[in-house]
Amino acid sequence: MSSLPSQIVIENVLQCKIRGKVAYQSYVSALVGLQLMFVKPFDLPTGKGYQRPVDLKRCNDFATYLSKGEEALFTPILLNAASNWEFVAYDRQRTSYGRLICKGKASLMDGQHRMGGIEKYIKETNSDINVPFLAFHSLDEDEEIRLFDTINTKAKGIGPSLSKFLRRDSDDISWIATELISRKESPFYSIGSIIGKRTKGRHITLQNLYRTLHFLTADHLISNLSKEEKLAIAMSYYDTIRQKFSDEWNDYKSYRLTHIVCLDALSIAGNQVLPKYIAEGKKYLDLAAIQRIVNRLSLDWSAEGPLKYLKGLSGSRALATNLKDQMLPR
Repeated sequence: MSSLPSQIVIENVLQCKIRGKVAYQSYVSALVGLQLMFVKPFDLPTGKGYQRPVDLKRCNDFATYLSKGEEALFTPILLNAASNWEFVAYDRQRTSYGRLICKGKASLMDGQHRMGGIEKYIKETNSDINVPFLAFHSLDEDEEIRLFDTINTKAKGIGPSLSKFLRRDSDDISWIATELISRKESPFYSIGSIIGKRTKGRHITLQNLYRTLHFLTADHLISNLSKEEKLAIAMSYYDTIRQKFSDEWNDYKSYRLTHIVCLDALSIAGNQVLPKYIAEGKKYLDLAAIQRIVNRLSLDWSAEGPLKYLKGLSGSRALATNLKDQMLPR
């Protein structure tokens, strides 16, 4: 499983130490990399396997990502060379820089789906790409399993809220959601969390707001506006709601107004009503109309009232129908 028909040489390798372990950093072409790596499946007869069956969807998604071109960067593959690779320095003045002579394959510890996507991509495009790697010179099998377990159970992603924050310069809705949480004049300023961590008083995450803004701006008459105009509409709409129902807005425990299911309902209803005040071909909405629309609302938002058992998107849509009927002029 780890043998090679003939040795492979990797040039331009940096040797280093990580917590006392010798490691190598460099890159190989994808075609070479696929020959150099093998996977230890969880059901390996030796009992020392640990990799899950490959998820073809994740591989396909990564291949699609690579098709975006030079912007499709990715992190190094993590390997255990298990003493099958020998480092040779180029000269005595550069003892940490040289080549690797690979006499056997390395165990692929982290990057199975990236390599699967890379393999699909190079086959479909008849091309080759460089694959960066970090390879430990030699980990015993138990060390290898422990490190794999740590990577896949202890490490956590950045979360959807922070991800939206990081994309605010390239995505309009991410930018609007960030502005609504970070501006002092916004109704969400004191109840929103950018990083996605809910604390006392801050129960609306950036991801929550991103989702509800998608509902509010779904109609093409709104979605085609500039991000500044969409922000103005959102700011005016939600702030008018906050002013009309100020007690309900500021008391999350006693009222359901700022619970996600109700905010989504308000956004869905707003998307159905607000476009009626944008003339076809125009690039603005009369913000004064928002106050007239919201002032028509009359609802019991109490936590123990008729909305007590409202849940999920189906609940939001049902409430939105009621809200829309109230907001439209009779």
